Amino acid sequence: MGVKHHAGDEYWMLEALKQAQKAADMDEVPVGAVLLDKSGECLASGHNQPITAVDPTAHAEIVVLREAAKYMNNYRLPGTTLYVTLEPCTMCIGALVHARVARIVYGATEPKTGAIESAQRLFETGQFNHYPEIESGVLEAESLGLLSRFFQQKRQAKKSQE
Repeated sequence: MGVKHHAGDEYWMLEALKQAQKAADMDEVPVGAVLLDKSGECLASGHNQPITAVDPTAHAEIVVLREAAKYMNNYRLPGTTLYVTLEPCTMCIGALVHARVARIVYGATEPKTGAIESAQRLFETGQFNHYPEIESGVLEAESLGLLSRFFQQKRQAKKSQE
């Protein structure tokens, strides 16, 4: 994983980072995502919004899958590439498999809930009927920096309330 990046990976991850910043601006955990069709056109972009949307499933990945599926009028999204700033969790991996996303590109690993290479390694189970290409570490430092700053500000705000 993370060996060869395709042309355009950094560009689209920067777009996902812009979405992550929108989440941070809304006081949501800063994770952003962009979904491209097989020709490289952007189908959807979005960010974490479980608090704002009052929806525990409103992770960035789910937000873009829902938007793209409506746009394409199809619950299957074959040939698509997902760019997401943080390693997807178990819920999001399940949704990405069901949608038949062809390629998942992410920035930072997620030690607590990451389901590709961190807390779990779901694609190593051999139990799925679809296996996307995986690319990790694209603009990892930028993704980690955004998350670190967000949580540092949260901790500082909590300390000032004490």
